[in-house]
Amino acid sequence: MNNGNPPDLAVERLEKIRRTLKASGVVRVDDLSREFGVSPATIRRDLRTLESDGQASRVHGGAVLSGGRLDEPLFEDKQEIAAGEKGRIAAAARDLIEPEECVFLDGGSTVLALARLLRAMRSLTVVTNSLRVAAILSEGGPRLILVGGELRRRSQTFVGALTQPVIERLHVDKAFMGTIGLAMLEGLTTTDPAEAMTKQLMMSHAGVVVLLADSGKIGKVAFARAGSMDDVDVLITDKGAPAAFLREARKSRTRVVTV
Repeated sequence: MNNGNPPDLAVERLEKIRRTLKASGVVRVDDLSREFGVSPATIRRDLRTLESDGQASRVHGGAVLSGGRLDEPLFEDKQEIAAGEKGRIAAAARDLIEPEECVFLDGGSTVLALARLLRAMRSLTVVTNSLRVAAILSEGGPRLILVGGELRRRSQTFVGALTQPVIERLHVDKAFMGTIGLAMLEGLTTTDPAEAMTKQLMMSHAGVVVLLADSGKIGKVAFARAGSMDDVDVLITDKGAPAAFLREARKSRTRVVTV
């Protein structure tokens, strides 16, 4: 691997990284290192240069476009965003659940709205990594299985490598997932790599993956990729979703439901 840094090549590389950032909103050190044939340390220096110029904000493993980073709001704040749309999406998701199924509930605020609708379904089995979902279902209702691991306080979910041994022993009929960002090229994205890993692992152990995403999530890209649109069997969103995105989603294997 070439660790040299001739000035003309460095300038050309910086310009290409700048264009990639502008186009996608996010770059990763390992990807850029392979693309340019330089060391990760060289790429990190480039990203520091872009950050000092105000063109990028460094994050773990890469950088995001300055001013374009998707920050994750506090859980209480998330519940207030598009609350009406989230309620309708949750109701549509509830209609997909059959008695005696085993389902996974992710940690998103829209999925939490779905959990409130399941308290009367006593023959259902619910697997979750969400403390908030567990609290709603802890006093009665479906059989409840809580996936352990490291608690991520921002999302109130258990995430990371310690969740893997449990998830790998399970198979659920349907997984109801949330996301911070959703785009055709970048897929499902979130702000935390450990949470992204847990999401992707759980989706691989589900018969059907149902993504609950209000229209405000569409077209947004966060740092960590949790899956592609090919991983999503059903997308439930609201009627404010961009028509162009819905057309592209319907061309894929994803069934789209708008409420």
